[in-house]
Amino acid sequence: MGVVMVFGINELPHATARAKWGWFVGLGVLLLLLSGIAFGNLFVATVVSVYYIGMLMLFGGAIYLVHAFQLRGWDHVFPWVVSGILYTLAGIFAFMNPVLASAAFTLMLAIALVIAGVLRIWIGRRMKPAKGWAFILLSGIVTMLTGFIIALGWPINSLWILGLFLAIDLLFQGWTLIAFGLALRR
Repeated sequence: MGVVMVFGINELPHATARAKWGWFVGLGVLLLLLSGIAFGNLFVATVVSVYYIGMLMLFGGAIYLVHAFQLRGWDHVFPWVVSGILYTLAGIFAFMNPVLASAAFTLMLAIALVIAGVLRIWIGRRMKPAKGWAFILLSGIVTMLTGFIIALGWPINSLWILGLFLAIDLLFQGWTLIAFGLALRR
């Protein structure tokens, strides 16, 4: 029987990581290139995002269904089977009609941003005497306004908004990995 070692981020073996700095930089450059491609065609990036979410839903549905039949008693199996079927159908729907699925996902994103923004505003106001409360409040306002802006442009913006989020994420991840790799090199 082998021993598995798990390292936290603060326990990363520095010598090993330092020796692989070029891989971090290379991956960062690749992510920057993918970001450029995504920015170049936000519609395709949106469809890719929908397919990715669809794959996760199909996988999740399969997991639910397998788990359901590991349980004893129909009263325990039924909710898991229903969840598994719904997840699987949602995943299939994402593949069958990615444009309509992107509209649904974009609306859910807008709602989630508004709710998250309202919660941050509430938390910021409750923290008011503490240092930094204004940053949390400002973060909540920006998040809530982003959700409202997305909702106001819906459903037309659903053709590109998910692709924009993907492109921005790839851009930040690329620069982060390049900076990390170059810092390891020093």
